[in-house]
Amino acid sequence: MRRRSALGLGAAGAAALVTGCVPLQPLGDPPERPERKQVSADGRPLREGGHLVMALSSEPDRLDPTTSSSLYTRFVMQTMCEKLYDISADGEIVPMLATELPTISEDGLTVEIPLKDGVLFADGAEFDAEAVRLTLERHLTLEGSTRASELGPISAVEAIEPLRVRVKFESPFAPFTAALADRAGMIMSPQALDELGEDFGNHPVGVGAFKFVRRVPQTAIEVEADPLYYDADNVHLDRITYRIMTDANIRAANIQSGDVHVADSISPQDFEALQAVDGVGTLQVESLGYQGLTVNVGHAPEGQEPPSTPLATDERVRQALSHAVDRNALVNTVFNGWYTAAGSPISPSSPYTSPESRHLPAYDPDAAKALLEEAGVEIPYPVRVTVSNTQDGLRYAQALQAQAKEAGFAIHVAPMEYTAVLDAQSRGDFEVVLLGWSGRVDPHGNAYSFWTTGGGNNYPGVSDPEVDRLLEDATQVTDIGERAEVYGEAVARMQEVNAFIYLYRVRSLTAHRDDVAGVAVYADGVVHLSHAAFLDGDRS
Repeated sequence: MRRRSALGLGAAGAAALVTGCVPLQPLGDPPERPERKQVSADGRPLREGGHLVMALSSEPDRLDPTTSSSLYTRFVMQTMCEKLYDISADGEIVPMLATELPTISEDGLTVEIPLKDGVLFADGAEFDAEAVRLTLERHLTLEGSTRASELGPISAVEAIEPLRVRVKFESPFAPFTAALADRAGMIMSPQALDELGEDFGNHPVGVGAFKFVRRVPQTAIEVEADPLYYDADNVHLDRITYRIMTDANIRAANIQSGDVHVADSISPQDFEALQAVDGVGTLQVESLGYQGLTVNVGHAPEGQEPPSTPLATDERVRQALSHAVDRNALVNTVFNGWYTAAGSPISPSSPYTSPESRHLPAYDPDAAKALLEEAGVEIPYPVRVTVSNTQDGLRYAQALQAQAKEAGFAIHVAPMEYTAVLDAQSRGDFEVVLLGWSGRVDPHGNAYSFWTTGGGNNYPGVSDPEVDRLLEDATQVTDIGERAEVYGEAVARMQEVNAFIYLYRVRSLTAHRDDVAGVAVYADGVVHLSHAAFLDGDRS
């Protein structure tokens, strides 16, 4: 009911419009922030059993690997729906339910994947090549799938042996293995798919250290250790509860008091203070993802006409909006130097980076005003920005609002609950959304489905033949340097179209109690709890 209420307010324009002023701080060199990705037991004995509570900063969407689009769903699914591949602490792709990296034919059109033996789903069904085939075909064919464009031009999926899958492509597709290290590689129980169909997300069944128990909407999701898990000897906890705590102050307070054991997305405003608290530890890692403005250029709710405003139809107006943002000054002001400015979907730490993908569009309010005048629009030009109603999101939106005034924009900030923002974005019921993407190892996962015509995450409704061609070309190139060049060309065009205006990259900031070990967070932003444990002699 809360989701519908928030959406109704947004659609009717009755949500509170935030106004405010956040003074910009002077720029300086950002402090060094050494990464700490996992909690080691450091030789201390582990205690078997216990109930761990994690404070989750937002409500996950549907627990269905085929249709999910929320980072927070990946947190929960990490414990109960393993993938064919995973990423390591070093950001490398490693086998998970597969036994080794895929074998690829010389022409790049055939891929074979060997699978682990003796693995069972949580419902007792056997994990085999047929289960993989059914999952991949569901990703490709289910209406509303957000995985289809991630998997590429597949022509056939075959279970050629009980533990070997063959995938055939119409043309070579370099990002395929990386896609299988994310939701596209989460394998679902064929028995559960047969029984539940599209209702799978209400009672998901996969292979994992834990299995689904219950969900109380807006409150909590609970999982328990799965005795059928193939590596059950290395699972220490009895149960995990993901408690939804959208308020950053409340998450920080609950970690400090010990009422929760792990908390994600700690605000930079709280992180340094928590580092000094006795009994609390922290993890931090650079993200592969980005935060930015999604501009609606051609997406409308069913039965309605696409937007026809100057912002939607004139590149000059969107270019002006990009010039209205001093990316470095805003992250310095709002996030105390913990986050970094961004101008593209490709992280500077990626092997596919290039000068073009690292380029930050200039902050130039005079050029922005000149573009608005050239476009013949009213000044100040009004823009409604929908934002998740978190403290950090609202602080950034308010700072952006204040800064953009100088460039000729009147930004109205419309806060919504996170899941309501996702719904509005998916339906096309927005002008501009301030939201982000947690990031993938391969740039394909950060760009293709968002930018290509008809892509599963193409929320702006953008269709640009040049971007389509370049992103398609990048999927067929295997040389890292060549792919980086192609992505650089694509970014140059993206910064002209500005259907997405990239703003900054977060650092994943996680807090934990000192009596917990085995917690990890990697560059994809997901907190790993499958092998977490309490330390012997300490309170759970």
